[in-house]
Amino acid sequence: MKTIKVVYWSGTGNTQAMAQAIAEGVEKGEAKADLLDVDTIKADDLKDDTIFALGCPAMGDEVLEEGSMEPFMEELESSLSGKQVVLFGSYGWGDGQWMRDWEERVTEKGGKLVEGKGLMCCEEPDDQVLEDCRKLGEKLANL
Repeated sequence: MKTIKVVYWSGTGNTQAMAQAIAEGVEKGEAKADLLDVDTIKADDLKDDTIFALGCPAMGDEVLEEGSMEPFMEELESSLSGKQVVLFGSYGWGDGQWMRDWEERVTEKGGKLVEGKGLMCCEEPDDQVLEDCRKLGEKLANL
């Protein structure tokens, strides 16, 4: 059975709820979901994975969380080429620039965004966003 890692950082629980819904979708798609807080994994742990999901909310001036997720991404960048990647997260203000920057960063390093873009929501994910997360997780399982 295929295992798909869903790695995330969450401050308020919004991105964590999205991560859990993605993991539910992965398992509905009959793969194993490995739901991981970014502080429990090293970028090297993804080097052999061809498909995975990364979640982080917008922080500060629409950037990735700087204590854990940003260092993780810096290490991960060199191994993104050819990988299928889902990006997801929530934001509280702004227009989602952090996600567009993150998408560009992944694609510039050769990563392929599943769905062509990240999945984001403003504040707490509602039922529709959580359903979108589940569908995305199921799609990951079937890639």
